Amino acid sequence: MTPKLPPSASVALPAGDAKLHAPAADRNRAALVELLGNHAPRHGQALEIASGTGQHISAFATAFPDLHWQPTEPDAARRASIDAYTAQSLAKNVAPAVPLDATQAGWHAQFAAQNLIFLSNLLHLIPTDAAQRLIVGAALATAPGGCFILYGPFRRTGQLTSEGDATFDRELREADPSIGYKDTTDVTTWLSNAGLSPINQVEMPANNLAFIARKP
Repeated sequence: MTPKLPPSASVALPAGDAKLHAPAADRNRAALVELLGNHAPRHGQALEIASGTGQHISAFATAFPDLHWQPTEPDAARRASIDAYTAQSLAKNVAPAVPLDATQAGWHAQFAAQNLIFLSNLLHLIPTDAAQRLIVGAALATAPGGCFILYGPFRRTGQLTSEGDATFDRELREADPSIGYKDTTDVTTWLSNAGLSPINQVEMPANNLAFIARKP
């Protein structure tokens, strides 16, 4: 069952030529490019889970031309937006967007041996069991020596550390009690149990956090 989300959870407006525009994606794009520049491999296969509008992956592909990017997205309108942004960027290292629901067990089988898997701003929008299935699948799809990077807002060892986070988490849980901010302690455990190590946390702008998890 698809979680019910409040209006504040996902804002993407038509921007012409099939493109959708998410203001939040513009705000964090530069920080995410820098994050990948500091922690991601420079060559190989890169999978983005839940690519959204495509604003991120077109920037990633331009910044890291020796990574071959595969965007994924369950929603058809967003897949069209991803492909439109890719075409606009003229990047040659991005495959057409394909459908993927990474909360379903076994999804990793069609995306084996990824050198990089990237996911942003999704875990707080899905239930705990779905988040765990996603992480297990990502670990299985990551090649030895590869990297799984998670970005978004998190509860920090049981605490919400800003008023904005507390408000947003409350809105999420009021819309659907099964969703909401995941705790850093739990996420670290899930990553470790999936066989990923070492696991590092990187502070990001606007009180967000990135997990950098590597596959031995």
